[in-house]
Amino acid sequence: MSNKTLQLPDYLHEYLVAHGPAETPELRRLREETARLPMAGMQIAPEQGQFLAFLVRLIGARRVVEVGVFTGYSALWQALALPEAGRLVGCDINAEWTRIAEEYWAAAGVDDRIELRLGPAKDTLDTLLDESGEGSFDFAFIDADKENYEAYYERCLRLLRPGGVCAIDNVLWSGRVAKPRCRDADTLALRAFNERLSRDERVHMAMVPIADGVSLAIKR
Repeated sequence: MSNKTLQLPDYLHEYLVAHGPAETPELRRLREETARLPMAGMQIAPEQGQFLAFLVRLIGARRVVEVGVFTGYSALWQALALPEAGRLVGCDINAEWTRIAEEYWAAAGVDDRIELRLGPAKDTLDTLLDESGEGSFDFAFIDADKENYEAYYERCLRLLRPGGVCAIDNVLWSGRVAKPRCRDADTLALRAFNERLSRDERVHMAMVPIADGVSLAIKR
């Protein structure tokens, strides 16, 4: 978890954010409100939100699934990048955090583009596969409990169309994935996931050091 790109001095981080697309007032207020929460480190960085929105526009995404909503900052960036008829399905289990999300989605005028589904994400993704079928989504963003990354990824990959993109957050894990002595459950799960993804012949992938590390996988 990190709210700015690793090893980037504050002055350069500020420059980076300032020279990307500007946050809307709702994005800025949501980021500032979330920063006051005890779990604020779970929020993505502003430059990462810019990047997600860019990717959504780049591939012309109309249907997005997000695993791990928190207070809705990443979902808001993506929803703002969707066309008016676009839809984002957000998977989370925490009603308290997502109430904040829904408030800001409504304030930004994109609440009609976002469908929040509360419950275990694996169950929600399975339901989406039953409802919409494989290949029915264009873009997926995974940023949730690390021990279930593999399960989320496999389901998202089935949901994506060929050429669709899956973005997976926290793959550098503040550097712990590259430190053999770090053997906590989250680090071990991410280390194993990174290894499997790097060898997955079903996708073209790249790992980029934005925020806490994001892997991108294009479905073949």
